[in-house]
Amino acid sequence: MLELSLQDARRIAVRAQLLDAVRPESLVATVDQLTLLQIDPTAAIAPNVDLVSWSRLGDAYEHSDLRFALEEERSLVEHSSFVRPMDDIGLVLATARDRMHATGYEWLEANARFRADVVGLLAAEGPLVAAEVPDTAQVPWQSSGWTNDKNVERMLELLCRVGEVAISGRRGKFRTWDLPERVYPADLEVPSYDDAKAVLDERRLASLGIARPTTKLQGEEVAAANRGEPCVVEGLAGEWRAHPDALGLTGADFEPRTALLSPYDRLVYDRDRALDLFDFEYVLEMYKPAAKRRWGYFALPILHGDRLVGKLDAKADRKAGLLRVFAVHEDFPWAPDIGDAVEAEIQALADWLGVEVVRG
Repeated sequence: MLELSLQDARRIAVRAQLLDAVRPESLVATVDQLTLLQIDPTAAIAPNVDLVSWSRLGDAYEHSDLRFALEEERSLVEHSSFVRPMDDIGLVLATARDRMHATGYEWLEANARFRADVVGLLAAEGPLVAAEVPDTAQVPWQSSGWTNDKNVERMLELLCRVGEVAISGRRGKFRTWDLPERVYPADLEVPSYDDAKAVLDERRLASLGIARPTTKLQGEEVAAANRGEPCVVEGLAGEWRAHPDALGLTGADFEPRTALLSPYDRLVYDRDRALDLFDFEYVLEMYKPAAKRRWGYFALPILHGDRLVGKLDAKADRKAGLLRVFAVHEDFPWAPDIGDAVEAEIQALADWLGVEVVRG
């Protein structure tokens, strides 16, 4: 079996995630390689979609680029909790059952009239935000979480997953909903489940470069799904899978840079993989009491070259025009060049946000 050095494995992962010195050409090219940007409302620094995009594109990225790609160019699309390439939407719809529990299908069937009401209203008056859609549910949605009895929001979300409605854009922070034929390409093809899953699995591994054969987080496959080339990594137990294109670059020069990452960044999203490959321990501590946090409310992982080297505890105060840096945590004692590079990246983050850096 092919054996990779730990350094080669790390560099494969960094390159695949567009975090070496070779910047991608555009936002669309970035999302195409990463396959998705996770949407999360937490904006201690900036929303996740913006932070991940900035970490790849630098100050060339502006939030208006995302809005243009989603709402005017339609090269990207918002679907469920992700921004994806529009070219992938047929694959996503074909594999809807991977992202939807049986209770969702059962609830849709139990609310056939409500379902028809929503689709009919959007056909006549869309695009609409959820607040403009009447709740005519026959059977309320029940859960122990925030979605309990939020029937309209849940209906729209589930209909989006199965392809009966689509997210057409945003009105402020609220999603607007419409018929898919007004959002998706007229020539959209939805392949068979098996064909679509094979392509999505292949694309995900290409975006990761190297991963365990299979790993699921909250039901989502985040690893290789047994695709790619089997290999072992120096000093690590068990089998890995590497994408053939990534393996082809192992002999090429690696151009490093320093980057501040979102906690939801796919380089670190699989915490076990980050621990194995980068010896990087990380927990998102926003849900912990302040006294029990080691690194901070929304600490940003710090990449330097092919190593994850620490965490940045900071918060953007837009009203005051400040980036408040509470701490820079070193996972090991840094050489001066690492410290200088991290400080430069913190300043670059502040410049992009249009704020000034203050300590404490």
